[in-house]
Amino acid sequence: MDTLSFKTKSANKATVDKKWIVIDANSEVLGRLATGVAFLIRGKHKTDFTPHVDCGDYVIVINAEKVQLTGNKWSDKEYVRHTGHPGGQRIVKAQELMAKKPTAMVEKAVKGMLPKNTLGRQLFRNLFVYEGETHPHEAQKPEKISLNSIK
Repeated sequence: MDTLSFKTKSANKATVDKKWIVIDANSEVLGRLATGVAFLIRGKHKTDFTPHVDCGDYVIVINAEKVQLTGNKWSDKEYVRHTGHPGGQRIVKAQELMAKKPTAMVEKAVKGMLPKNTLGRQLFRNLFVYEGETHPHEAQKPEKISLNSIK
């Protein structure tokens, strides 16, 4: 076998094949859902994965309000932000955030698993999270997959 004939293929913006995928978050654990979604958005499931290129898929997460947390995380998990002013630290418990904006928990979990750079911000735009079963992306003909089939 001639090993010199193998070529490394690098994807670029023109050669990337992006698909639309729907994932149902109903009774899924938040962290496990987020790792699967981040894996798909990053494009690591593709054979032509290139670390510096947006080669992942568009992911639609439905039923974000039905996501689960294990243990005592509903009362113990805190989301911390800062306004930028002195004494401006704001802390919200997971239960309060779910009541106020259910999609935010999934978005924050996935965003934390993406690279902290320009590529990560670009990849985050490929995520669409919705409460309930309906979403406005039917024209893209997304395929519905389960988290168990990602690995």
